[in-house]
Amino acid sequence: MPTDRPADPLRYEIGAYDYPLPPELIAQEPPAERDASRLLVLDRTTGAVAHRTFADLPELLQPGDLLVTNRSRVFPARLLGRREGGGAAEVLLVRRREADVWEAMVRPGRRLREGAVVVIAPGFEARIEGPPPPPPLRRVRLLHHDLDPEAAVERHGHVPLPPYIRRADTRADLDRYQTVYAREAGSVAAPTAGLHFTPELLDRLSARGVERAELILHVGPGTFRPVEASDVREHRVGPELFTIPEETAAAVDRARAAGRRLVAVGTTTTRALESALDASGRVRAGDGETDLVIVPGFRFRAVAALVTNFHLPRSSLLLLVSAFAGRERVLAAYADAVGHRYRFYSYGDAMLVV
Repeated sequence: MPTDRPADPLRYEIGAYDYPLPPELIAQEPPAERDASRLLVLDRTTGAVAHRTFADLPELLQPGDLLVTNRSRVFPARLLGRREGGGAAEVLLVRRREADVWEAMVRPGRRLREGAVVVIAPGFEARIEGPPPPPPLRRVRLLHHDLDPEAAVERHGHVPLPPYIRRADTRADLDRYQTVYAREAGSVAAPTAGLHFTPELLDRLSARGVERAELILHVGPGTFRPVEASDVREHRVGPELFTIPEETAAAVDRARAAGRRLVAVGTTTTRALESALDASGRVRAGDGETDLVIVPGFRFRAVAALVTNFHLPRSSLLLLVSAFAGRERVLAAYADAVGHRYRFYSYGDAMLVV
């Protein structure tokens, strides 16, 4: 059913997706317990809001619901070093192209020209090569003497915390900026809606009769990129790789045929599911690539409920949630969350939109 009201004259204007947020509400640390996060429940039909905790999720879902999660694993993609000749430098690995060659974002970009070398650690360097991929990415070759490429990145890389977390990463982030069900490495940002789950909570959901399926979408840096186009329909994001396992495609098709709800955990899961539907409405199993940008006016064919975190103003993630529940209702819920002092963004609290 359409959830965004056509009468909203501002739904395509990016300026209409701004909201005030006190800086102290941007979570800098995860909660002591994953499922102790608060949970704002938004009814997208009525706009009604309820305040719960994430541990209440089993009683908020229905027996027969299919909960779909993204099991992509964050890898230590942030390489910190120094330019030859001095000066700090950073390489954020985004996508592997060959054994030692990656597409990456580099800083400072103007000083790191083709041929420049960033020393990460003794015996481990990154060299900028050409020809470059489309901006803002660069082609980077990892040079290592004692370790294979994956081992060198694992040893010397840092957790790629988002820029609004204004502290250095710690060993605790290796665990907490990762879902408990993460498996395949490839993301440079966590699918943060999944950070609230614990093994015990997943067991309680199963006991409730909630079925679970998994997919993989490797999150790229575009998740943090602000929407600069004044008309949100013109925004573009870089393609991200995803995989729909055969068993997940079968589970989704069974649930939809039986009229059961698909509950997507996160915007990444939502984009993968909606991208994988064929013309007949069935989910295609296998590997794919998506640059889907979901904005108000989009017709959701798979997802019927959404677990998500609170997102940045003017972001493609906020546009997706607004497409699902309506811009005015989402912004009203955000204002309510601010008033109730919810914690925002990656390590913050969550929403359930039904």
